[in-house]
Amino acid sequence: MAQRDDDRPGISDEEWRRFGEQVGQGNADAPQEPSARARMVTERLRREDEERRKAAGRFGRKRRAAAAEPAGWRTGPAWQEMEGRGRGRRRLKAAAAIVLVAGLALIALRPELLIDRVTGKADSRAAEQAGPLPAESVRPSAAPESQYPDRPTLKDPFRGSPALQWADGAAGIEVPQAEAVNGVDKERVADGIAKAKQFLVASNLDPAVLRGERPVAALALLDPKDEELHRRMGTAYERPTEDADPLELFTRYDPAELRPVGDVVKVRGRMWLEPGPERGQAAIKLDYSFVHPFVKVRGNPEDVARSIVRRELTFHVVDAKAWDSTPGKLWLRETLRDVANTACDKNDGYLHPSFFSDPEESGPEPSGVPVDPYDRSRGIDTPGQEECGRLSRS
Repeated sequence: MAQRDDDRPGISDEEWRRFGEQVGQGNADAPQEPSARARMVTERLRREDEERRKAAGRFGRKRRAAAAEPAGWRTGPAWQEMEGRGRGRRRLKAAAAIVLVAGLALIALRPELLIDRVTGKADSRAAEQAGPLPAESVRPSAAPESQYPDRPTLKDPFRGSPALQWADGAAGIEVPQAEAVNGVDKERVADGIAKAKQFLVASNLDPAVLRGERPVAALALLDPKDEELHRRMGTAYERPTEDADPLELFTRYDPAELRPVGDVVKVRGRMWLEPGPERGQAAIKLDYSFVHPFVKVRGNPEDVARSIVRRELTFHVVDAKAWDSTPGKLWLRETLRDVANTACDKNDGYLHPSFFSDPEESGPEPSGVPVDPYDRSRGIDTPGQEECGRLSRS
């Protein structure tokens, strides 16, 4: 047995051996609070130490009083506490390493997760999964938030645009509840609302009309007594000009030049009622935006471009007893349009969007402050907008 400097018996070699084995096996941890048995053993050892100190004193040797035990060795040793904290830190480091390795493995299997987060495409993917926005009941107070300008693809033609969360086609045209307005009964107003939606669908979503065919169904909804309107539209389809342009009322593309990407057109807007300018007239107001994705028939087959067509229309339904009108027909009293991403110098009645892969072409240079075509917080006739303006996005 080893002897201490103070002549007290030390710990035996056998005890050291057992203690070393316990440490090696990871079983040397002591509880922070000693057990009752440990306290009994500690008290017994303390008494034995006291007795040894008294016995040594009797032999005439003076010794400085020593602690009954090295600091807390049997009652929760300090070095074990520090070792425990060290193991805790090592466990944290090990856990962090495991998380890091798992993250690297996930990125190796799906690198798009990291790429999307760095480039901002994760925001676009989140918008895709968010679902359609609620119906627009009033004019928005601001433009949609800017997203990462992710380019559209054949699979996701609306990626990178607010239209991702717009409704598909006619589902985006929600109608107001009918009511009597300004001397026009509820039934007549309800019929006018239904026909206003039919006109909007026929003029901007009908595949045949989009391909350039005559909008027979849409024109049939308008009062034939408005001869000037029907004459102007007839001229526009036969000989399109800047002053007689089918795009005034109808969205069209040239099938020899463009092909739509998929069969979905994104739609957002609202319809509401107002009293007409005179008694016996009810105004049905419409403000809708349509997003059409295209590829060129002859060109990069994967280069997708979007044209955004916004229309503000005012129809009147009237009291047939007070006004000379055709029953069941609409009066078209006002029409405004704004077409984003189409050539400014072409007046053939078709959309001509620009594509990323297009070569530089001569023609009117867009001017003015860039305009967001998805910004529905301002009206089409807002002062300061250029006829051939610049776009902030499409």
